[in-house]
Amino acid sequence: MKLKVGVLFGGRSGEHEVSLKSASSVMAALNPSKYDIVPIGITREGTWLAGNDPMEALSTGNLPGGNLPVAVVPDPGVGGLIYLTEAGPSDSSGAGESFGPGPGGVRTAHLVPGRIEKLQVVFPVLHGTYGEDGTVQGLLELAGIPYVGPGVLAASAGMDKVVMKMLFQQSGLPVGKYLYFLKREWEEGREQILEQVEKELGYPCFIKPANLGSSVGISKAADRQQLIQGIEEAAQYDRKIVVEEHLSGKEIEVSVLGNDDPEASVPGEIIPCNDFYDYQAKYIDDRSELVIPAQLGEKLTAEVRSMAVEVFKAVDGSGMGRVDFFVDPSAETIVVNEINTIPGFTQISMYPKLWEATGLSYPHLLDRLIELALERFQEKAELKTIF
Repeated sequence: MKLKVGVLFGGRSGEHEVSLKSASSVMAALNPSKYDIVPIGITREGTWLAGNDPMEALSTGNLPGGNLPVAVVPDPGVGGLIYLTEAGPSDSSGAGESFGPGPGGVRTAHLVPGRIEKLQVVFPVLHGTYGEDGTVQGLLELAGIPYVGPGVLAASAGMDKVVMKMLFQQSGLPVGKYLYFLKREWEEGREQILEQVEKELGYPCFIKPANLGSSVGISKAADRQQLIQGIEEAAQYDRKIVVEEHLSGKEIEVSVLGNDDPEASVPGEIIPCNDFYDYQAKYIDDRSELVIPAQLGEKLTAEVRSMAVEVFKAVDGSGMGRVDFFVDPSAETIVVNEINTIPGFTQISMYPKLWEATGLSYPHLLDRLIELALERFQEKAELKTIF
């Protein structure tokens, strides 16, 4: 019997388009003889849609596109999607409440619960806020539905670059110099922050929203004016801003797969087509060079693979994660940049490419991720929740 897999994509994030690209690749690679795929799209405003072709609807903006609003409720007895339908004028159940047009242009007037579609596992192919940050993971935990990828803690810690770095430091992992501050602190004391960055980090430096990925809102500053512009840009995406020192060396990435006993792939090197590996270079230009496996030598290769597993464990990772490093072969130094707990799954993404080079094909990688999700769910189900 086929396993019913809900593939979740889109979302209220600056990485909405990236999620659509990743999910399209995932759904195309899932074995149709093994899985019954249920596409679930989330509009930019947060409405969940299913039933027809939510990928087409979200990609074209033709909402709802024949799809119905759906919901996952925090009730393990439901264990799947509830389709919401409009009550007709003759409906006298009293269910539902009258609203105007809802988020994404989906009409939400007089919505009442309809049929239930059980899901045996959910594959969240969501990047950024409201998907990769522990929010969806928490909902699925409450709903009692197994899901692929990080748990609540790993997702939220891996999303916040400041908390992430603190965990790395606590675990004795090498990280570069950084500063962070809140948007309110910037608005009230920008001169002090600028002086601190210049004194402690210098130029060039990188400015990032603390809670976002795919290089959205990230910029490189070579002087004070560019630093100000970069902070203003990052502050549009998050209330917490991180400024990092410029690190030299090769940009190395390692894919990690597993739960309690994770494994690391061969490392790969990114040679960006732009000044740094920004959004354009990652998802649009397709001109960045990926060197797989990275030419690091036997000793550094072993060290970076081992450290990738330690990084994964530092955030209590599960399922998958892509760990990014800066490696200087001449000095034989390794610095951890970050972990991405739901890495990109497009055709040019490093996570699946690295596992392919390690001997695990894209379809079999997806199989393994689903197996890991079910294993973790079963392990948690055996724990006591009543004392």
